[in-house]
Amino acid sequence: MAEHSTKHLDPRAPLVLDTRDLPRGAGAMRTLHRVVPAPAELGLQLIGVPEGADLTLDLRLESVTEGVLVSGTVTGPVEGECGRCLTEIGYDLTVNIQELFAYEDSATDETTDEDEVGRLQDDMIDLEPTLRAEVVLALPVNPLCREDCPGLCPECGARWDELPEDHHHEQIDPRWAKLSKLTGSSGPDEPAEPAP
Repeated sequence: MAEHSTKHLDPRAPLVLDTRDLPRGAGAMRTLHRVVPAPAELGLQLIGVPEGADLTLDLRLESVTEGVLVSGTVTGPVEGECGRCLTEIGYDLTVNIQELFAYEDSATDETTDEDEVGRLQDDMIDLEPTLRAEVVLALPVNPLCREDCPGLCPECGARWDELPEDHHHEQIDPRWAKLSKLTGSSGPDEPAEPAP
């Protein structure tokens, strides 16, 4: 028998699915519609689902020979900031889920590693690891407020969108700085002032 590390699942936890009312015969099916609070730290550094936000689960639980196949969608709000201009962004994200959860002592349970397939524990499914993986994979590593976001001015840090078109900063190449002091000019392209 395969040895798996298990944690006790609380049937009242929002992302634990109880399958005791689902017959074990292949082909049995039931649907589940549930709104649950999002777990903590569901996302990436710049973007994610806020903790406690409503996640809508529209799932189908199907008995198959080796376990329960869970498929469907999870929808919830995403919040974060643009990776270029730091503007706050938000939208609704829908991810597809399809995961087999093997029955204890099934051939799949016996022949697969612990991280290859989910496991039922006392006829319950912990959906959180699957949900977490699918949401994180669907989020952009470098989120943008829009595809052509120009970002921030590297000199003053202001958003390019909020600056006039002719915005610029006087810069003197440091290699010419000492020469401009000698000639009295402010840059290599400007003529030196005539000597008195």
